[in-house]
Amino acid sequence: MRGIFYMAKILVTGGCGYIGSHTIVDLIENGYEVVSVDNNSRSHPGILDGIERITGKKIKNYRVDLCNFDDTYAIFQENEGITGIIHFAAYKAVGESVEKPLMYFENNLNSLINLLKCVQEFEIPYFVFSSSCTVYGNPDEMMVTEQTPPQPAASPYGYTKQMGEQIINEFAKSAGTQCILLRYFNPVGAHVSNMIGEMPIGRPQNLVPAITQTAIGKLPKMVVYGSDYDTRDGTCIRDFIHVSDIANAHTLAIRYLENKKTDKLCEVFNLGTGNGVTVLEAIKSFEKVSGVKLNYELGPRRPGDVIAIYANNNLAKTELGWDPKFGLDDMMSTAWNWEQRLKADAEIFGAGPLN
Repeated sequence: MRGIFYMAKILVTGGCGYIGSHTIVDLIENGYEVVSVDNNSRSHPGILDGIERITGKKIKNYRVDLCNFDDTYAIFQENEGITGIIHFAAYKAVGESVEKPLMYFENNLNSLINLLKCVQEFEIPYFVFSSSCTVYGNPDEMMVTEQTPPQPAASPYGYTKQMGEQIINEFAKSAGTQCILLRYFNPVGAHVSNMIGEMPIGRPQNLVPAITQTAIGKLPKMVVYGSDYDTRDGTCIRDFIHVSDIANAHTLAIRYLENKKTDKLCEVFNLGTGNGVTVLEAIKSFEKVSGVKLNYELGPRRPGDVIAIYANNNLAKTELGWDPKFGLDDMMSTAWNWEQRLKADAEIFGAGPLN
């Protein structure tokens, strides 16, 4: 396996973020050299210390806004030999995107375009894009494959992912760079070492950090948005996937391209467990593994939420050799362990990202 025998250099954007940090760990553990870009506007630089404790490697991070082309270009000038890019850096809160659509279009699309300009200029052969199941909108069938026709996105965030995929597809045709689009479903949990995990800024808009912050006492109660959907218990259905399983898929995607397993310029893979879980089922799993009774109430539907979706992941399994290892209870227990760690080490991480 080529990645193990030489130190291929991978640039990870959003490297201090939730999925980015776990992917850096997985890349290092599989023999890659990593450079990170993260302006820390929505992440905590202390996560780099956690990466170093896990891997023994100190990661160089550039605090650069990718919407600034000159600063982005300078990173490539300073780092010869980059063979692949994994692009995570983006705003990702569905609710916020509904409230501030222009901010999402400006940030998520301009940063992608600037990065692709550099890919073309410096002839980077491989590009992996952090996409999302939001590109499917509200699909006609709950289980989606990569060939499921996308519906109108349910939020501006979803539209930025749809547009991002279109931009990359057209770019790949003209530049000859091989690209992979990874459509995640719902990443949750934390690294088993308890050294890195999710650190949402402000009130969390994703389910699992809302659960753990309520259980730890940061939030007085949590709201389940919508209990009258046409699902088995009236709440939304999601496909929760452990963040370390998601991270490993990025390493496998880079290796898939390195090993010339395809001659296609742009491919798409779903990353999910293939199991649909309702919001109330997720809460019950958390209560079981933590022993904490969660204070929650049923509330109205939330704008931008997709009703029900989960993945057919056969393509990622057969082509990338991807094999998700963590079950729902594992996801909840590692998320809870991380939340307790954050409370114990509040002085290390400070108040900024946690309030």
